[in-house]
Amino acid sequence: MDEDIELVRQALQGVEEGFERLVAKYQDRVYTLCYRYSGNEEDAYDLAQEAFIKAYRSLGTFKGSSRFGTWLYRVTTNVCLDEMRRRKRQIQTQSLDQPVAGIHSDMKPIVFDNGISIDELYEQKEQAEYIQFLLNQLKPEHRMVLLLKDIMEFSYDEIAQMLDVSSGTIKSRLSRARELLRRKLLDREHFP
Repeated sequence: MDEDIELVRQALQGVEEGFERLVAKYQDRVYTLCYRYSGNEEDAYDLAQEAFIKAYRSLGTFKGSSRFGTWLYRVTTNVCLDEMRRRKRQIQTQSLDQPVAGIHSDMKPIVFDNGISIDELYEQKEQAEYIQFLLNQLKPEHRMVLLLKDIMEFSYDEIAQMLDVSSGTIKSRLSRARELLRRKLLDREHFP
């Protein structure tokens, strides 16, 4: 018998250790998925915690027709999508009045042991933040497919099971998401 199914059975019988072992086994991947979706450590932690709570409460609905991990990632995906919908309803404003720190031209760049300067690190961080910003602009279904395939490296069939759509739909959404992201990245190159 699959170890995960045995742990689910134990959890359903009230043995806390069963679910605790499932959490220990999957917590890193669930957190990573939540982080890639939210782009924020605190939000990712909260989303991962909510995903495990929902999974625990819904454990009785796990049929065993797919792997437990696939079912758990579907629960996690739904938690992330629900959060995106909730945030979309809120009006978010940011102040543009905050001053931006300047860089003194007479300062010598600091270079770390690996040969990367602070400026290069800052540029890498800025690029990563911009890509996360672009990901956040994608529709939830496009963003989720892109994250699950390109970041988490799930197969088309696994993603189709998680999102309860066909593999063809997954391929179509992924193609569209990649094209939208590519266009947004190209637009930035032309308009810095």
